[in-house]
Amino acid sequence: MERLGSKDEIRRAVAEARREDKRIALVPTMGALHDGHLSLVRAACDRADYVVVSVFVNPMQFGPGEDFAAYPRDLDRDMDLLGAEGADLVFTPTAEVMYASDAQVSVDPGPLGAVLEGETRPTHFRGVCTVVAKLLAVVGPHLAFFGEKDYQQLKIVSRMVRDLDMPTKIVGCPIVRECDGLAMSSRNAYLSPDERAAATVLYRALRSAETLALGGERDHAMLAEVMAATVAEEPLAALDYAVVVDPTTLVPLESGGAREARALIAARVGTTRLIDNLALGVG
Repeated sequence: MERLGSKDEIRRAVAEARREDKRIALVPTMGALHDGHLSLVRAACDRADYVVVSVFVNPMQFGPGEDFAAYPRDLDRDMDLLGAEGADLVFTPTAEVMYASDAQVSVDPGPLGAVLEGETRPTHFRGVCTVVAKLLAVVGPHLAFFGEKDYQQLKIVSRMVRDLDMPTKIVGCPIVRECDGLAMSSRNAYLSPDERAAATVLYRALRSAETLALGGERDHAMLAEVMAATVAEEPLAALDYAVVVDPTTLVPLESGGAREARALIAARVGTTRLIDNLALGVG
């Protein structure tokens, strides 16, 4: 497994793989890898011949007062994990490599980037779209793998690739959870033991909505209220939002004939902001 830090080096390595008619996959990450990230690498190894993993804490997707400086970083550990999973190449650029000092152009995420996470973090998805577009341009993969844990991000990146005619297929992969249901996240490392126990309330809230939906409940606004009430019972958690949305447009659903929906939730546990989601069917 190689580790490279420049765009030209990455392009040369990928060009060699392409000359050998290899199917190329990209797994973009910000490092601090856990089994959720590694599940994306495994999926990429299953579906491609040459797997590139980027490890880059992207400053552009952090807003003022967010945790860019404190975001967990452990590149040596990440490299060991990626080597064990069979990745072929790790791209570890610096911010100076990724962004020209006089860069002026960014990628607008469109209306999907202005709701939910976009309301709380108004510049976040512009940063995500810009760095993903740049990674796709540098690597030129056939496939790129993203986790469903960041469901809104997955939908926005998929839309960007479609609308801008980028020749990469975006592959969404299931959420990986701890044994008690907590979605794996690098930010879980911020939680104290008491906060870690309290954080499971997000999954409990989602499961409460799922149980009602499978029982035939069609009032999606009521399902959102049930999620909010569940979080309210946990004193260490403060709800940001709990909604049930159309899984493609992310428009909130109230009631009616929708056969598919996605429950999305965000809350602070202590000072740590966590997100989660769950597909809802109708029983």
